[in-house]
Amino acid sequence: MSETSRIALVTGASSGIGEATVRALAAADFEVVAAARRLERCEALAQEVGGRALRLDVADPDSVAELAESVPEVSVVVNNAGGALGLEPVAEADEENWRQMFETNVMGVMRVTKALLPALERSGDGHIVVTGSVAGVEVYPGGAGYTAAKHAANAVTRTLRLELLGKPIRVSEVAPGMVETEFSLTRFEGDEEKAAKVYEGTNPLSAEDVADAVAYVVTRPPHVNVDYVSIKPTDQATARDVHRR
Repeated sequence: MSETSRIALVTGASSGIGEATVRALAAADFEVVAAARRLERCEALAQEVGGRALRLDVADPDSVAELAESVPEVSVVVNNAGGALGLEPVAEADEENWRQMFETNVMGVMRVTKALLPALERSGDGHIVVTGSVAGVEVYPGGAGYTAAKHAANAVTRTLRLELLGKPIRVSEVAPGMVETEFSLTRFEGDEEKAAKVYEGTNPLSAEDVADAVAYVVTRPPHVNVDYVSIKPTDQATARDVHRR
């Protein structure tokens, strides 16, 4: 890692897309800070790539404040923490699941971004990346809570692009479709059979596929802002239209 390495913070870094993004950015010569609730996983990852690990719960304002104090310098922030809970129709909605999804996918993006904006601006070449989703621009039955949260995250990202115009901070959203990670296992509360059916007969993206897109976005020259990247498997045309063998 060179003396001029830029510092990149990745939230939700303990698994899946976040973990893969930490590896991809470390390979791109960033000094990476891996942050998540599962600190042990982040510590193992940080040791592997030569970075740092911090505990972070994006739903806890005090945790975010501690993060900002621990990271006084940063050039890239990847807001990756989030996820889906449940797949019930609105008529059977679980209010606590909806609340948690909004806290992590929307409020978490706001909290982390707000806390680190001064450091990003001081860097002279800041970049905010939000891990969005096809669910941020489409809807599907049973997905109202998650799609509402991801639509809101998309709106926050686009608003930031306008609010930060003229400042040395780029804003991007990387929005994947079907990715085989712990995503479905979490959505179905650890039900491995239900989670496996989501990917049955198809060839989904890997976490590394999405991390490659993030690395591309943040390694463009400072005058280039990649606003939005939609990335889906070849087998997936929309959130609902998936080719299965």
